[in-house]
Amino acid sequence: MNLLLDEIAIATARLAQAGVESPRTDAELIAARLHGVSRSELHLVPDANFDARFWDDVARREAREPLQHITGVAYFRYLELAVGPGVFVPRQETEVMTGWAIDRLAAMDVAEPLVADLGTGSGAIALSIAQEVPRAIVHAVEADPLARTWTQRNIASVAAASPHTAGRVILHAGDFASALEELDGQFDLVVSNPPYIPDGAWVPPEVGEYDPATALWGGGDGLDAVRVVEATAGRLLRPGGLLAIEHGAQQGAAVYWIFAGDSGWRDTRNNTDLAGRDRFVTTVRAQDAPGMAG
Repeated sequence: MNLLLDEIAIATARLAQAGVESPRTDAELIAARLHGVSRSELHLVPDANFDARFWDDVARREAREPLQHITGVAYFRYLELAVGPGVFVPRQETEVMTGWAIDRLAAMDVAEPLVADLGTGSGAIALSIAQEVPRAIVHAVEADPLARTWTQRNIASVAAASPHTAGRVILHAGDFASALEELDGQFDLVVSNPPYIPDGAWVPPEVGEYDPATALWGGGDGLDAVRVVEATAGRLLRPGGLLAIEHGAQQGAAVYWIFAGDSGWRDTRNNTDLAGRDRFVTTVRAQDAPGMAG
């Protein structure tokens, strides 16, 4: 028998009773981080090395504090990002939209594609693009000063691990509406994971009690920020430039119609996440969009 594995089994039962969605995985990840091993090596931890602080961390997770706040990291595509109070924890669903953006940028016949990430939070999308599209320059916009401290930390750590990203993610303090006005009409791609939860909707404790409110709530129908992104992207993008924007699983049709042809968009499409749910809309800025030369 192994003491740590026995304790993980007890912790799993406690987390399951508390309503945690993935109790075994969370218990193992907490134990692995605390003991400095991978999940596959947990059985190698000697009984004498068991760290009783494990139970402090389990109690935090039992109280529905996000796992990522307890371990201090969130994994996103090929990145390990620092997260904690004050910044939105990136989700796996957003990786699909980010992959779409990366694929389109890699295929562009542009020497240095210019990208805007509106509402960058931890920097997950912007840093993934910079890491995986070595020619891209990414302007990351974030209004919340506390969130920006996490972005800055992640920009520095990713640049240290992947020197080719250094200087290619440029962080801006600002909101969606006025973002990057000095670069209007120059962007090849705009990407955004804006707040889109309708006011008053139920969310899990890990979200409602820990993610910043400004990253969650999007007005009565949840689409206030989406509409602002539509207007901002309309002025930022060059003709033929691309947009990808995340939304809730039930909002695909509504977001689709925000990017209508008479507003200067074409080839607007709904796209699904790994679970097959509508998750993000993609569209193209038309050549004859309002305010553009034909």
